[in-house]
Amino acid sequence: MNTLFKLIIATVSLGGFLFGFDMAVISGTIPLIRDSFQLTPVQEGFFVSSALVGCIIGVLFAGAWSNRFGRKPTLLIAAVLFLISAFGCSYGNNFEVVLLNRWIGGVGVGIASIVVPLYIAEISPYKYRGRMVTLYQLAITIGILCAYLSNALIVNNNLLILGETWRTMFLAGAVPSFLLGMGLFFVPESPRWLMNKGRYDQALACYKRLQIEAEQRELEVQATPQASLFAPMYRTALLLGLLLPLFSQLSGINAIVYFGPSILIESGLSISNSFHAQVFFGLANVVFTCFAIWKVDSWGRRPLYLLGTAGATASLLLSGWFLGQDMTLYSNFLIASILCFMFFFAMSIGPLKFVVASEIFPTAIRTRAMTLSILVMWGADTLVGQLTPLLLNRLGSMYTFWLFALFCAIAFVTVYMLLPETKGKTLEEIEQHWQVKHRRKINQE
Repeated sequence: MNTLFKLIIATVSLGGFLFGFDMAVISGTIPLIRDSFQLTPVQEGFFVSSALVGCIIGVLFAGAWSNRFGRKPTLLIAAVLFLISAFGCSYGNNFEVVLLNRWIGGVGVGIASIVVPLYIAEISPYKYRGRMVTLYQLAITIGILCAYLSNALIVNNNLLILGETWRTMFLAGAVPSFLLGMGLFFVPESPRWLMNKGRYDQALACYKRLQIEAEQRELEVQATPQASLFAPMYRTALLLGLLLPLFSQLSGINAIVYFGPSILIESGLSISNSFHAQVFFGLANVVFTCFAIWKVDSWGRRPLYLLGTAGATASLLLSGWFLGQDMTLYSNFLIASILCFMFFFAMSIGPLKFVVASEIFPTAIRTRAMTLSILVMWGADTLVGQLTPLLLNRLGSMYTFWLFALFCAIAFVTVYMLLPETKGKTLEEIEQHWQVKHRRKINQE
C-alpha cells in the first residue's frame, strides 16, 4: 500500500470519526440539557433518538445518491450536514431547534455509515480489505473517545464559549467536519463504481495510480452482471446483512455510549468519576478495536465473531449483577466488567458487521443491500436510544444489561449457523461462493 492510498483511507475515515463523535458527544450533554430544558424521560429519549431518525433518512438517500452521483459527492454532502449540525446545535435557542439540528447531523451520520465502508471495501486490495474496513470502525471509536475527552475537558475546565457547557460540546464537532469536507476534494472516485458505470479507463487508471495491480487483473472490463437483491442464492447473505447490525445495536453498546454517565451516576458514582470512567471506556474501545485490525485478516471473520459474542454475553451478565450490588464495594468490578464487554464488542461485534456487510454482496446489489443492512442498524439504534431510559426506569440497570446479554447470545448462535469465512477472498470469489452453494442446493433437491 502506497502513501497515497493511506492518505485516502485516512481522509475518508474522517466520516467514521464524525459518526462516532456525533453519536457520543450527547453522552455528556444529556444530563446538562435535561436540567437546562427540564426534560421528561420521554423527551430525553427523543433527544437521543432524533439523530437516529435522521440516520435512517440519511441511509435511505445515501444508497440512491451514491449509485447515481458516486461515493465521493455523497460523502461531501455528509460533511456539509455535519458542519450545519455542529453550529445549529450550539446556537439553538430552544429544545426544538436543538432537536432539528441533531436530526440534520443524524442524516450526515446515516450517509457516512453506508458510503464510507462501501468506498473502503471497493477501493482496498482483497488481502487487506478486512483490515481497511475495520479501520473505519477504529475511526468511529476514536471519534467516540475524542467526544468523551472533549466533554470531560469542557466540564473540568468550565469552558463556556457560548454561555453553556453543552453548547461548547456540540461546537467542537465543527473542526473535523471542515477537515473532511476539504479532504474529499483530493480523494478519487471508487474504481468499482466507475466500472459499474462503464467508465473502465478511469477505473483502471485509478488502480494504477494506487498501485493495486492484483485488483486490476481480477476485474474484467465489462458491465457488472445484474443480480436481484432477493434472489434465492443471496438469501443467506441478506439475512446475515440484516441480523448482524441488528444484534450489534441490541448488544447494549449504545446504552453505554449514550447513557454511560447517567447509569454510573445513578449506580452511586460521582459525576466527575462517571465522566472519567466514560473516557476510559472510550480509550478501551479504541485500543480493543486495534486487536480486530490485527487479527481480522489472519484469524478471519467467523472465529472473531464467535469469540466476541460469547465474551460479550458473559461480560454483560457480570455487569448486570454488579449493577445490582452496593457500589461502595463493587464499583471497580463494575468498571472492569464493562471494560471486558468493550473488549469483546470492539474486537468483533462492532467492526465486523461493517466488514461482512461490505463484502458478502455482489457489486450489482451491494449498495442496495448495504442500505437495508445499515437501515436495520439505525432502526435498532433508534429503538435502543428511545427505550433505554424507560428500561432503566422500569427494569433497572441490572435487568436491562441482562436483556442485552440475551441478544449477544442469540448473535453467537446466528454466526455459528450462517456465517461463512470470507478472509483472503476477492469480492468476486465471495459472490461465486453463494452461486455455487445455491447450485448445490438445487442439485440436492
